[in-house]
Amino acid sequence: MAAAVEMDGSIMEGGGQILRVTAALSCINGASIRIHKIRAGRSTPGLRPQHLSGLELVRDICCGNLEGGTVGSTEVTLTPGKIKAGKHTADPQTAGSVGLLLQVSLPCALYADGPSELCLKGGTNADMAPQIDYTIKVFKPIVEKFGVHFDCDLRMRGYYPKGGGEVVAKVNPVSELSPVTMTERGTITKIYGRSFVAGVLPYKLAKDMATTATRVIRREIKDLYINIQTLQEKDMACGSGNGIIIIAESSTGCIFAGSALGKKGVYADKVGFEAAEMLLRNIRHNGCVDEFLQDQLILFMALANGTSRIRTGPVTLHTQTAIHVAEQLTQAKFTVTKAEDENASNDTYIIECQGVGVTNPHF
Repeated sequence: MAAAVEMDGSIMEGGGQILRVTAALSCINGASIRIHKIRAGRSTPGLRPQHLSGLELVRDICCGNLEGGTVGSTEVTLTPGKIKAGKHTADPQTAGSVGLLLQVSLPCALYADGPSELCLKGGTNADMAPQIDYTIKVFKPIVEKFGVHFDCDLRMRGYYPKGGGEVVAKVNPVSELSPVTMTERGTITKIYGRSFVAGVLPYKLAKDMATTATRVIRREIKDLYINIQTLQEKDMACGSGNGIIIIAESSTGCIFAGSALGKKGVYADKVGFEAAEMLLRNIRHNGCVDEFLQDQLILFMALANGTSRIRTGPVTLHTQTAIHVAEQLTQAKFTVTKAEDENASNDTYIIECQGVGVTNPHF
């Protein structure tokens, strides 16, 4: 048995993301990994329930072994086996993010010996993580350009602090991933969104968030109809919450989003304003992906067979971290250069990756 590869969990972004990228690549490469100093700089260091749940999910998908897998643990060793298809469930029993559970498990399931069904429970619209609407409307269509095919069935929404949400993702395996080029932004052709309240919160909040968001976007983008649906969720929601996500699409098929969730004591119009500003910020830099999709694509670029090029705004710490981990655990090579064409702003970059072309042994 080869010695486990060591990964310092406290470097760079220093949080759950290092765990997710490291665990997924360990599973796909079939190489043991030891991660130490997990979330060392965080206010609650070590594994939280959602991180542990993600690691256990990967362990189950690859019939592996996980040592140190307890809440609060700052060191784990994952020894992967063979990736197997079938039904896998993850339930952190908190409002831990369903979207982040998908982030760690989806890449693994692509290299299984048949279709997988991932039953993921927790928070669907949780803070500090992609809302499930983002996963379905932005991440899914873009990652499908790499040749990924999965269905996402949203069975129940869950909010902080209870969780209780449930998403079932059905994933088809691939023989290998194709590289992707996204370097032409084109013009923004469509802006739409979803403003919601759930549980005991009044419908007026959804209207207020949408009205403010629309007004803020109009100041900058005057000639497009902005279609933000407002809704009160009844049966499909567990717990109470409010939030908004606004999506913009471009003529070349780029998709961007801005989103925000309500918190106790925060006015609804402030939530709407925050989401609108986030969307505008991600359109201004003339990149082809927003700041949240950036880091989620790094793993797929590394695994793809060939050269991928993606135009982005400022490169985030999450993205730099994902690149660092991917280069340590695979032979992929990344370069980040400033875009110098006439449409580029001061903050436009091109991330290029020479992918390693990992193939699925079952094909």
